[in-house]
Amino acid sequence: MELPKFKAAAVQAAPVFLNADATTAKACSIIAEAAGNGASLVAFPEVFVAGYPYWNWIMTPVQGSAWYEKLYKNSINVPGPETERLCEAAREHNCHIVIGVNERGQSFGEIYNTNLIINNKGQIIGKHRKLVPTWAEKLTWTGGDGSSLKVYNTEIGPIGTLACGENTNTLARYTLLTQGELIHIANYISLPVAPPDYNMAEAIKIRAAAHSFEGKLFTIVSCSTISKEIIDIMKEDVPNAEELLTRKDSAFSGFIGPNGAVIGEPLIDEEGIVYADIDLSKCIQPKQMHDILGHYNRFDIFDLRVNTAPKKNITFTGTGENDENKA
Repeated sequence: MELPKFKAAAVQAAPVFLNADATTAKACSIIAEAAGNGASLVAFPEVFVAGYPYWNWIMTPVQGSAWYEKLYKNSINVPGPETERLCEAAREHNCHIVIGVNERGQSFGEIYNTNLIINNKGQIIGKHRKLVPTWAEKLTWTGGDGSSLKVYNTEIGPIGTLACGENTNTLARYTLLTQGELIHIANYISLPVAPPDYNMAEAIKIRAAAHSFEGKLFTIVSCSTISKEIIDIMKEDVPNAEELLTRKDSAFSGFIGPNGAVIGEPLIDEEGIVYADIDLSKCIQPKQMHDILGHYNRFDIFDLRVNTAPKKNITFTGTGENDENKA
């Protein structure tokens, strides 16, 4: 039994803020560069298209309302013109893509924090909507449902993904592990507004190492950066935005192996692309010691049940035939 070997790329970059068209073009350019350097998988940050609602952290909800409207207008439909371009780039460069987007829902009040999984044939094989927006994010995003807690089989192996804080959700992570996940994409945003004693880069690394060590798999971390453009735009309403949004050790992108150790040198804060060679056969030996999906568990004691039914806003009842003509 031969398990895949491939090169992966983790992107640490800022979007073209609140510009879905330009950010999609930037993503396609990054895909071309990474594939040109041999990558068969490219991981992008959380909500890369087209940006994170930083105003929720540094403005009042009333101030932020106008910014929500800007974000909604630069959110995307899935599928839609932007995803078509991303799929074409994946197909052209024979590359798998995991990328975060702001996805429009059915209502103007619905935006989802969504990770798209695109295979090297240019097909959207899955999308995961972040289950629970974190803290101030609840002012912007609607939570997803269990239908997107899936692992997707690809030519390079089984891929699963979670966004930012939900990588601390043990039950969500375990749900992916039980489906045979061997490649986990954990994507984040740079969050410098955390408490002074909170090292965001270290916290991201700890979460990734925990998942890799527990599941004996590879975790690929992609984190966004905060560009000068983002800071300058926020200054329109918050003059001291630079002070609030500038901080060291707020972004980490890189790779964690099945033993929980960092592979190579991660990117901290700086924009760029890092690469690593992935050999899924390295996932086998560690499981002999701790396989929490098999011999190192007690399923006669533990019973996890996951509701994978899609959430519905309304259920219509009745025959539906000529109801409006009935007395």
